[in-house]
Amino acid sequence: MTDLFAFDDGTCQQLAEAHGTPCFAYSGTVAEAQFTALRAALPSRVRLAYAVKANPHPALLARFASLGASFDCASIGELGRVEALRLPPGRTFFAGPGKREEELRKALAMGVRVQAEGFEDLARIDALVDRETAVNLRVHPAFDIDEGNRIIGGSGPSAFGVDEEEVPALLMRATALRHVRIRGLHVFAASNQRDASKLLAIHGAVLDLAKRLHQQHGLAFEQIDLGGGLGIPYASGQAPLDVGALGQGLSSLLAAHPWFTGELILEPGRFLAGPTGVYLARVVRLKASRGTRFAILEGGINHLIRPLLTGEPFPVKAVGRGEGALPTTLAGPLCTSLDRLGEVLLPELAAGDLLAFGSTGAYGLNEGMTHFLSHPVPPEIWVGDPLS
Repeated sequence: MTDLFAFDDGTCQQLAEAHGTPCFAYSGTVAEAQFTALRAALPSRVRLAYAVKANPHPALLARFASLGASFDCASIGELGRVEALRLPPGRTFFAGPGKREEELRKALAMGVRVQAEGFEDLARIDALVDRETAVNLRVHPAFDIDEGNRIIGGSGPSAFGVDEEEVPALLMRATALRHVRIRGLHVFAASNQRDASKLLAIHGAVLDLAKRLHQQHGLAFEQIDLGGGLGIPYASGQAPLDVGALGQGLSSLLAAHPWFTGELILEPGRFLAGPTGVYLARVVRLKASRGTRFAILEGGINHLIRPLLTGEPFPVKAVGRGEGALPTTLAGPLCTSLDRLGEVLLPELAAGDLLAFGSTGAYGLNEGMTHFLSHPVPPEIWVGDPLS
């Protein structure tokens, strides 16, 4: 399982001794490798907009910015983090179903392309600007959304975007706006998908939707935002996403849609950030309870809530202890029976043993219940280059 961890056992020990536990550590080397591999596989007309929600660590954002990334933001806080990078206008997008006027003002002042979720966004932007302003319209498609867990919400009722069947009515209302012009389409239709063929089927459906809107309503799209959904393995034996096949498929889709001469946008967050991180925590105590073997750790869902939300644990290893096959329930220190990090196979453990959780560079600390019970916030360590 070493391919699921950004650092080997010796480096994990070194980080734990230098910074204490629990802690998060991120590898700049892995971050750059993830970005450059994906960028090299994609057509030049595909822009990569890193989804800041995956991990907003300033050093991670700076590394991706230096590599040419654009950024997908979903709050005024994320806009502020990207603003600190001093990027030129046009490299940031702003999405989210409940944008406040304060947030829209901030985005417009930064030269950010807004992903409008409905007519309310269009009307408020129109009132805030005094010149022609391009926006992208987020559409909630009628076709099936491919996700293992209901993170996006499926193709049923949704708080996100405009339902596909409601788009014609919205476009009629939008003709009365003075300054706003719909120049892009935004569809987010996958979550943690590692099968390139399934991603491409979704992307093809999005391009078909864009073609219908273009032909039936005369929309001239400069951008088609295909959203994120690029997945990573969380267990040994899971195949990684074939980025070469994804790139070749996107080239074929562009060739099949000659009417569209603009750029495609992908919003990878997990794919770029997930493999960069490890979470290090020590075993506090062990307990056997009615046939279940518990390892109680320094941290739990206050730091890693994803296993509770998805039912899938992060990859985990006992540092320096080798492989093991004892079923172990990982529990955190919180006063709730919800504080579980998964049921995994580990070797015999003792109090003080160090565990490393892999692929925690995305949806780790920033998604956890950090303030619950007021445990100290663990440090986040940026390792710019491999440790000696």
